[in-house]
Amino acid sequence: MTTTPAPVRCLIVDDEPLAHQVLTQFIGQTPGLTLTGKCRNAMEAYEHLAQHPVDLLFLDIEMPLVTGLNFLKSLTHPPKTVLTTAYREYAYEGYELDVLDYLLKPFSYERFMKAVARLPATQPPPPADSTAEKYLLVKERQGLLKVPHRDIVYVEGCKDYVKITTATKSYLLHHTMKEMVEVLGQPFLRVHRSFIVAAAHIRMLQPDNVLLLDNTLLPIGNSHRAELLAYFKK
Repeated sequence: MTTTPAPVRCLIVDDEPLAHQVLTQFIGQTPGLTLTGKCRNAMEAYEHLAQHPVDLLFLDIEMPLVTGLNFLKSLTHPPKTVLTTAYREYAYEGYELDVLDYLLKPFSYERFMKAVARLPATQPPPPADSTAEKYLLVKERQGLLKVPHRDIVYVEGCKDYVKITTATKSYLLHHTMKEMVEVLGQPFLRVHRSFIVAAAHIRMLQPDNVLLLDNTLLPIGNSHRAELLAYFKK
């Protein structure tokens, strides 16, 4: 007789309401995960852990009163932990604490699933829901903004940042172009070392450029020309 594995019990600890919404959605659409609670700070998390068993903790770092890292250090038997933060500089200290993974905001559902996939083999990660809408999380003054992949026209590399351009607005994210290629996947195409373009927004391929539907002209890099041509010959 085959027994169904018990769901992985998850707790969100984050002071940003939109982060709660996003993680709640990701956990809810992932078979095998169940959300046991949402806390806004370390004090609430202490109370929750004292009363409820938790298998997987999604923990923000920059929180009022007690930081996520100090909270984690204070736990005698911490659950498996995924750090979620907008600040890349905490990665090293997080791994010193033997965290499961480090998610840099904004992160996609695919990146979330890679973190879940690091759970021990006794808790096999469930398959991703390919029908779920994919989006990026952009940190704005009011909180985290969801930018659906379908709204993105192209991405431009700008030193330590990338500029996400939609039909109505542009956003800066602290990501690398390599990370964006991984997060977006197809139907986004790397046309140049500095540009990733949504295939649906390409009107015409020219010898050295791509012409977009809004008449934006972007260069084609020599190392990407063959792959780009092959995609449109399918």
